[in-house]
Amino acid sequence: MSIRDDHADHRLTSNRAERQATSSEAALRRIGDALDGLRYGSVLAIVQDGVVVQIERTEKTRLDKSDR
Repeated sequence: MSIRDDHADHRLTSNRAERQATSSEAALRRIGDALDGLRYGSVLAIVQDGVVVQIERTEKTRLDKSDR
């Protein structure tokens, strides 16, 4: 491997790391958005190959005793 190839590999690795960091930041923002206003329920992050690919939000409505 030449020095030029080594630099190209470093740039590819660096670009991949930057994209993954940006993707992670975006995923964390979306997870935060899913949590906003959630009183009862859950937020589930689906991860494939180290990347969040899906976020699911399930919200439950609790009935007061007077509503039962």
